[in-house]
Amino acid sequence: MTPELLTREFYSAPAVQVARRLLGCVLEFNGRGGRILEVEAYLGEGDEAAHTHRGITPRTRVIFGPPGHAYVYLNYGIHYCLNVVAEPDGRAGCVLIRAVEGIGNGPGKLTRALGITLELNGCDLTQGPLTIRRGRSPAGIVATPRIGIRKSIDLPLRFLATD
Repeated sequence: MTPELLTREFYSAPAVQVARRLLGCVLEFNGRGGRILEVEAYLGEGDEAAHTHRGITPRTRVIFGPPGHAYVYLNYGIHYCLNVVAEPDGRAGCVLIRAVEGIGNGPGKLTRALGITLELNGCDLTQGPLTIRRGRSPAGIVATPRIGIRKSIDLPLRFLATD
């Protein structure tokens, strides 16, 4: 029996809550996938590291839209990063997927391994082709500051599954 797809309601919670609940869920694309083991939350307000800090732009419009969509961007002109849009429609917040069991540890490694590109920006995660399904909850969760950012560096918004 295949675990159920996450619903729009799952994603319409605060970004920190969605980030923690994504740990252990299963990310799938092109017949490959694995359990999400590491994520980072990006907040709409008071988070200078978030792409949405300056408001809606053509690049960030998807983050202000309905929850449960993918926000994919090219980082440093080198690799793609996959984010999950959280928060209710009209409010900004997203979760960067940093590591997936058996696929990659690091946002660029996992998108490269799965073939995730800008073509998936705005993809509805509740319908596919990129999806997230319920999984096995982790034994525990550790919170730390995020990696590779220069602003809002002390916020403990990186979450790792301890199993």
